[in-house]
Amino acid sequence: MSRRLERWRGRLVADRPEVVVCRGGDCGSRRKHPGFDHAAQLERIRDELRGAPVTVSISKCLDECEHANVVVVTPGGPAAGTAPVWVGSVLDDATTDGIIEWVRSTGGFGDPPEAVQAHRFVATHGGRIRRTGAVRSR
Repeated sequence: MSRRLERWRGRLVADRPEVVVCRGGDCGSRRKHPGFDHAAQLERIRDELRGAPVTVSISKCLDECEHANVVVVTPGGPAAGTAPVWVGSVLDDATTDGIIEWVRSTGGFGDPPEAVQAHRFVATHGGRIRRTGAVRSR
């Protein structure tokens, strides 16, 4: 990778918070969560954060299937470099709303709202994030 591209990617990640939505493995699976509209959740996160200084990405699999649906929030701006927040069982409007509002208002920095805090967990499988697509909100 060229030095210019490395610097650009570093600024992109450091300057903006990122919300990574897992959609591989059990996340996004109708078999595991048949009554949940996974596509609508992803579309809602993208729509609600459009216009905010945040990147919304999709991951094929975060290897945390026991916590499906998983969303990872990586703080940006002054909080860049702080540990990502792993949120599991994101299967209701309250948790999804909490993530959206928290990222929109603080960039994912500080304590998340109660609805999100209740679903936090520590990644046990290495915490690898494999992105398949990113939408940079404008």
